[in-house]
Amino acid sequence: MFIVLFAAIVFSSCDATRYFSLEKGYHSHLEIAPTADNNLEDHRRLEEAIENSLSVKHSSKHVPLTGQSPEQDFVPPRFSEPLNNITVKAGRDAVLHCVVDNLQRFKVAWVRVDTHSILTIHNRVITRNYRIGLSQADGRNWVLRISNVQQSDRGWYMCQINTDPMRFQEAYVEVVVPPDINDTESSTDTTVREGSSVNITCMAHGHPQPHILWRREDGAAIGHGKQKVSAHDGEALHLARVSRLHMGAYLCIASNGIPPSVSKRIMLNVQFPPVLWIPNQLEGTIVGREMKLICQVEAYPIPIVYWTTEVGDILTGNGRQQMSTSIENDYKVTMTLHIRNVSRVHFGGYRCVVRNSLGETDGLIRVYEVPAATRFPVITEYFDSEMDDNTQSDNTLFRSPAVSDQSEESNRPNPTMDVQVPKLQRNGSSTSSSTSSTSQFLLVLLVFPISSCWLPTT
Repeated sequence: MFIVLFAAIVFSSCDATRYFSLEKGYHSHLEIAPTADNNLEDHRRLEEAIENSLSVKHSSKHVPLTGQSPEQDFVPPRFSEPLNNITVKAGRDAVLHCVVDNLQRFKVAWVRVDTHSILTIHNRVITRNYRIGLSQADGRNWVLRISNVQQSDRGWYMCQINTDPMRFQEAYVEVVVPPDINDTESSTDTTVREGSSVNITCMAHGHPQPHILWRREDGAAIGHGKQKVSAHDGEALHLARVSRLHMGAYLCIASNGIPPSVSKRIMLNVQFPPVLWIPNQLEGTIVGREMKLICQVEAYPIPIVYWTTEVGDILTGNGRQQMSTSIENDYKVTMTLHIRNVSRVHFGGYRCVVRNSLGETDGLIRVYEVPAATRFPVITEYFDSEMDDNTQSDNTLFRSPAVSDQSEESNRPNPTMDVQVPKLQRNGSSTSSSTSSTSQFLLVLLVFPISSCWLPTT
């Protein structure tokens, strides 16, 4: 009897030692860190959950089969699937799957490893972080869901079973963040004088750390030192001895492989006094025509432009004079004076005047008259020529010069000879005979001089 009582005492002490070790393991691995998610009420709820878990374990009895010990009958829980690391974009939900087989009456808990904070025990949520919860807890699948993931959620998470020794799996939650440009730390639109140096910066945040690339908005090359490059890497862009050619919009593009990429537009303005070019300083025109006078200007800030006469009178424009300006880019302007129906009062000098805060310049264009070309009448003589098949051209038959030189007396009718010249038709036929035009022409040339010689002189 004494031997039986001693054996019972030893067995009960060993069983108590086993559960004490289990409780000690829970406290050592589920240690509560003093974070914002845990307070005194969390401690109370945690202790209650652990005590309930242990009480369940104490009340569970393994009834051995005949000829078997309790150790041989007990099959411990096991993880049937690995707990995988996940990567999630900030703002979305993160889901961790922990699958346990043969859990029996053991408990499953989720723990944040780096902060030593308990998130859930079995089907109860311990943390006060409203974004953390269990989306499934059916005895085999234990799914931890983190809604609207933030960068602070990045870290290691543990799924553990309160066996002795404790069984657990860990997974890392990577939170990626698209790039975002910090306007307060980045440059804004910048204005500098021509010939000076300038630095423009662009700061961006994100995870992974964003990469910064500089480009010109118009696609032109960036003058970087003695070289020209299509793009520049780095948070800062340094431009030495800037000129008006550097003026324009620069794009800071931030990317880290997490869409979308973002960009910031920074305008670089280069100030310089006006410069003037006149394509033609002398312009000639004919009275009654129209003409255009052109001046090309480069200046920044945007200049004031106007036209004056040579003596300084400002032109305001009227029906015959119109002034216009066209802007080619941030610093190029073309001035045009259009004069319609030019008269002699428009000849003289015209000045195009350009002025901004850094200086003033002007240019003179002189307008002169071009004489109109003299027009002479064109006289064309036509002569008949012999044509094939007795055909005749449409040319008019002129009288012989000898006949035209005679005086009025020579034009009197000759009583001894009356020669009639047949009238020629366009169809080549004669009204009096069918003699060819060539024979008739020769007859006229021969008869008229002879008849003029026979006429008496007075």
